[in-house]
Amino acid sequence: MSTPPGPPSGTRDFLPREMRRRTEVLSAVRRVFALHGFEPLDTPAFERVETLTGIYGDEGEKLVFKILKRGPGAAAGEADLALRYDLTVPAVRLYARRRGDLPRVFKRYQIGPVWRGERPGKGRLREFTQCDVDIFGSESRLADVEVVTTLAAAVAALGLDDITIRLNSRAVLRAAMTAYGVPETMHGGALIALDKLDKIGLDGVAAELAERGVAAGTVSALARDIGGGDFAAAVRDRLARDEGGAAGLAEVDTVLEHAAPRLAGGARIVFDPTLARGLDYYTGPIFEFAAAGAGGSIAGGGRYDDLCSLFMKGGAPVCGGSLGVERILLRLEDREAPPAPRAYVTVWDAESAGRALDLAQEIRAAGVAAEIDLAGGRLGRQFKTANERGCRFVAVEGPDERAAGSVTIKDMADGTQTAIPRGAAAAELRRRFEARAPA
Repeated sequence: MSTPPGPPSGTRDFLPREMRRRTEVLSAVRRVFALHGFEPLDTPAFERVETLTGIYGDEGEKLVFKILKRGPGAAAGEADLALRYDLTVPAVRLYARRRGDLPRVFKRYQIGPVWRGERPGKGRLREFTQCDVDIFGSESRLADVEVVTTLAAAVAALGLDDITIRLNSRAVLRAAMTAYGVPETMHGGALIALDKLDKIGLDGVAAELAERGVAAGTVSALARDIGGGDFAAAVRDRLARDEGGAAGLAEVDTVLEHAAPRLAGGARIVFDPTLARGLDYYTGPIFEFAAAGAGGSIAGGGRYDDLCSLFMKGGAPVCGGSLGVERILLRLEDREAPPAPRAYVTVWDAESAGRALDLAQEIRAAGVAAEIDLAGGRLGRQFKTANERGCRFVAVEGPDERAAGSVTIKDMADGTQTAIPRGAAAAELRRRFEARAPA
């Protein structure tokens, strides 16, 4: 027999223990997002291809999964739909269409899968989950602070520590490129190279800048200042008298001032002028969260005030960010989420199956999860199955129990058995589960 096929490259199957951990993490994130005033929304898994075109830059555009057009009139290779590349652009598209149904300042969160034509690797998948927050309709820098502190609170709620938030501004980047002598036509390529500093190192960045045609003197000046130990101070010095650069630095300093003392979990935030973020739609402050040993950023975002103008007249200010939940889950993979507490109802014989089904329903009606034996066999085998299923308590109603009008409840942790009146069995199981619930 041939080996059963695995999932497509860059995707994964999840066993129950893995899904328990994912569900626990995503539930914690939802609670934090809601606590900070963000409301849920959702969008389709795929969009019109023109919705996702011309937004993500040349590099991102290549990674969009397109869906071939269907029907007799479709040309070969023609695509009219595409799987969503992120959650941000679809949310902006929705906001532009339904703005009249939403508050003037709208705080949104969304959790769901996205798809990219990546080369698969550790922490890099073709299908993965994003956890986004966005604030629509506010130009206030406090909105940027809210996004950063909300994401920091979510990360802290998951028990991650040693978090550094790198902060920059697109205005700083543009002014810095000009100040170092990079022609405006080369800004995009130079920023792509600069954004790879933590991956390819200073020598790699210098080599890529040279390959992109940046002048040798400019490359030397950038390399000297980046390698000098305090690139942030060097950039501040160069931009002190540049109007655009000073405005960008003011954006950075406002976010630093308000976010730094309010970050949960001991996270710290620093100005990092090498941070570029690859997506073309950013217009203001940008940020990334780094965690020791995470193999890359675990969250990122920024301001993209021009994005709404692609879908609506006049546009609207927007800022937001996303948790890289897949990388976070890699950090948490050694944490075993316990199965949901549930009772196990044994089936003594075929004639007692109806009574067992009734007992299971009574337990569920009391608010306790319960499952009935489906494996069959003697009582010892059913106890073994209950143990394998992770059930703490087992309910037995055999001939002796029926005669006495009772149910025997066995605690699988210590082996103790207690006879409980049949009518009180469901309530007793609930009491026991509640007594063992974490505080």
